[in-house]
Amino acid sequence: MRVIDISMMIEPGMTTWGLKSENAPRHRVLRRFAQGGVNESELTINLHTGTHLDSPFHMLDGGEPTECLRLEDLITPCRVLDLTHVRDGIMEGDLAPHDIQAGEFLLLKTENSDKEPYYPGFVSIKSDAARYLAARSIKGVGIDALGVERDQPDRATHRALLGAGVIILEGLRLKGVAPGSYTLIALPVKIKNADGAPTRAVLIEGSLPG
Repeated sequence: MRVIDISMMIEPGMTTWGLKSENAPRHRVLRRFAQGGVNESELTINLHTGTHLDSPFHMLDGGEPTECLRLEDLITPCRVLDLTHVRDGIMEGDLAPHDIQAGEFLLLKTENSDKEPYYPGFVSIKSDAARYLAARSIKGVGIDALGVERDQPDRATHRALLGAGVIILEGLRLKGVAPGSYTLIALPVKIKNADGAPTRAVLIEGSLPG
């Protein structure tokens, strides 16, 4: 068994959505061992920072918050698709050759993996591709960008996926990950009434122990 960490490091200088400094996490030291016999700190963070899950509540009026996501759907077989040839955005035609089946959890590896997780021209999921994935009744989709879309006025990609019950996992780091089948573990922090949550995402190559 091999464990592959596909999560971003949470740190003050990390890349954030839109490169906005106000979105950067703040990690403040409260006490250090030399002064009080203990190390203690606090973290202030936007819930859509780094590797994170979006809940339906993020984009849908009346959508369920993050704590309602089924953990069984977040410890699951998955497939990494090689879409590194795509420029600008993933379209239905880019996905059709991959024989996508109902119930799959797909991770989309693009040229983003060789760049920062946010840059102005990052590869996103176009709305027609989102509708195609929703129609295929997949379980979830992840991408190596901080968002599945690039500021669509109508949020069509988010709405098509979340409206169909498709889990969205953003901010993955897939550089060096070969296309193929894995076990995905992507558990969000348990936060009440959250529209998203930081997530430690890993891939398991080979059989799970036991």
